[in-house]
Amino acid sequence: MKVKALLAAALIALTPAWAAAHEFVSEAVHIDHPWSRPTPPGTPMGVGYLVIKNISDADITLVGAQTPRAASVSIHESMMNDGMMSMQPLKNGLTIPSGETVELKPHGYHLMLEKLNGSLQEGESIPLTLKFIGTGSMDVELKVMSLDGDAMKMEMDHAGHDMKQ
Repeated sequence: MKVKALLAAALIALTPAWAAAHEFVSEAVHIDHPWSRPTPPGTPMGVGYLVIKNISDADITLVGAQTPRAASVSIHESMMNDGMMSMQPLKNGLTIPSGETVELKPHGYHLMLEKLNGSLQEGESIPLTLKFIGTGSMDVELKVMSLDGDAMKMEMDHAGHDMKQ
């Protein structure tokens, strides 16, 4: 019994702080790990990434967002066309079917923060209101994190995995 308790305590201690404290939940939507990248001074655009889980019984559609840090926010999709990465806005929003999860991430769906009123600084939290059809708006915070930050290392570092099993 003590071994199980010690193992549980060790797992909790190893969980990064953002994983435990960086989620937002409403009756219909669970938003996990909203984040952005830092921007150099004078850069007019920023990005927003997050995971949206529809926990309702009906489809919902992310149709927009707003933040006091940008003049506008739009939803975009990145895709490969003839060997070149291109990006286009989603004019009808991004539908998340009931019970499904959609991840906004680099090289996929993402939010474009347009006409920033200042650079996004690593460590900063950016207030963001997500607008949905099928449920109400939701306030979240984008944590500004470098691509070298803990979130990316957690995703990509497989050094601790024992591949011999």
